[in-house]
Amino acid sequence: MARIVMTDDGIAFDGATLEERPLGGAETSFIEMANALAARGHEVLVCNKCEAERVHKGVSWRPLSRGVPDSADLYIANRGDRLIRLCPDARSTIFWIHNPAGYLLKWRYQWKLAARRPVIVFSGASHASTYPGWAFAGGREIVPYGLTDLFCHAEEHAEPPPPRVVFTSNPMRSLDWLLDLWESRIRPNVPNAELHVFAGMATYGAAGAAKAGRMGPVLDRAAALAGQGVILRGPVPKSQLVGELAQARALLYRGDIGETFCSAVAEAQAMGVPAVLRDIACMRERVVDGVTGHCVPDDEAFVSASLSLLTDDSLWRRMHRACLERQRSWRWDDAARDFERIARL
Repeated sequence: MARIVMTDDGIAFDGATLEERPLGGAETSFIEMANALAARGHEVLVCNKCEAERVHKGVSWRPLSRGVPDSADLYIANRGDRLIRLCPDARSTIFWIHNPAGYLLKWRYQWKLAARRPVIVFSGASHASTYPGWAFAGGREIVPYGLTDLFCHAEEHAEPPPPRVVFTSNPMRSLDWLLDLWESRIRPNVPNAELHVFAGMATYGAAGAAKAGRMGPVLDRAAALAGQGVILRGPVPKSQLVGELAQARALLYRGDIGETFCSAVAEAQAMGVPAVLRDIACMRERVVDGVTGHCVPDDEAFVSASLSLLTDDSLWRRMHRACLERQRSWRWDDAARDFERIARL
């Protein structure tokens, strides 16, 4: 058993938050990794902006303000530059990042990375490509996010579902673009189609209020399109999202240059929901193109693929089965085992 210390200085959350309310991908992944490492028999201490000390699923959570131990077998600093030099006597150090790596080129990151030389962990090949070869690191590794077990037990549908589309990402990541295509080209050709939008500011905790000025108009527009089959549902916890995805026919999503993994697509695929994506950043890594969904070059191809998936039952059945067979094998236990490999635990 190894002693592992993990730190994060973003929004306030702890191990139970994932069960209580929606969370963003970086926070969700952080909790899942802590839980998976503890389940593999390690002693895991998380120091972050949680409100009080607690133990949840075998992980000890402690406010960052109360200090971080000086030593550990593995120290995992999560994305923030102020965390890189903590736990100085750790035998192995991982710096885990979740956004495109250009921000690491700022001097406040580079000098700390040069001094500490942690292994930087990226979530995919596209993500790793955002960090130039000359920049400082003690090693570079790719460890995809695991799948939460909740999403890995869907059964094959006896019949194709009605044309219910889901959007489960950040509304600032091209929801307005999707609403344009939905209103002008998709809904007119499938009059009974519905677009369920599971998105909102609650996912981002206190930080969501700061984003309200940008999110608000997009969400207001979605609400205004109720007559066009758009249903604004708001963000929901993972336990509820499982049931919603089980009723979905497709996930339609443009993708975003700031996306490095996209758990929203991965979760839908694991549930047997085919996706139509634009070929942007990491989107090609999330579907088996032409098998579990489509990753297309332009808006015209996006609309065409979306209409086919919503109306062609044979195509949908084939992609649905392929999703269940091919898109849910990599779990958080696998990702935790890769972290063990990197740290030589």
